[in-house]
Amino acid sequence: MNKSELSLYLVTDRGNLSDQDFLTKIEQAILGGVTCVQLREKELSSRAFYELAIQVKAVTDRYHIPFLINDRLDIALAVNASGVHLGQSDLPVAVARHLLGLDKLIGISAKTVAQALAAQAGGADYLGVGAMFPTTTKVITQETTRETLMAIAETVQLPVVAIGGISKANRHQLIGTGIAGIAVVSAIMRASHPKNVAAELSQIPF
Repeated sequence: MNKSELSLYLVTDRGNLSDQDFLTKIEQAILGGVTCVQLREKELSSRAFYELAIQVKAVTDRYHIPFLINDRLDIALAVNASGVHLGQSDLPVAVARHLLGLDKLIGISAKTVAQALAAQAGGADYLGVGAMFPTTTKVITQETTRETLMAIAETVQLPVVAIGGISKANRHQLIGTGIAGIAVVSAIMRASHPKNVAAELSQIPF
């Protein structure tokens, strides 16, 4: 995976937005500099997730950026997404690779060097590491230290994306950690002007 495609990685959090407002927010974020979109829906039915994924993919295809599905290999395959992002409690990366094939992207969430090395050995394309800062999303997680982030980035050959509570106010703390990019949820999805926020976040040097 091209590291530039991971520089500003948007993980969606729809909240109470209508489908149209949700799609508009994603498109505005892409126009502001988002380079990759992951659709994360924990509570939708399979049919609703599938139908929403088709609509989001139409937006990402328009701008030729990768589109990934969180957790659900079946949805990723059904909509021909660019790939899938998996957590430590999801299917093993080697199994996901067997099901998806070699031409799809697989991202893995990792909190330790051991998890990162296992993901690399299993055939992952990139890693998501965090949460780096306190987060307001519904996903249950624990914070990861800057030292752990740097150790993972130094140990594996895969591109690493930092995630969790990243905003304009704290992004500078990730400079010099060896990451390929940042994954952002609330800072963009809850912004009144997501295009402007994405443009500001895209300026962070790594």
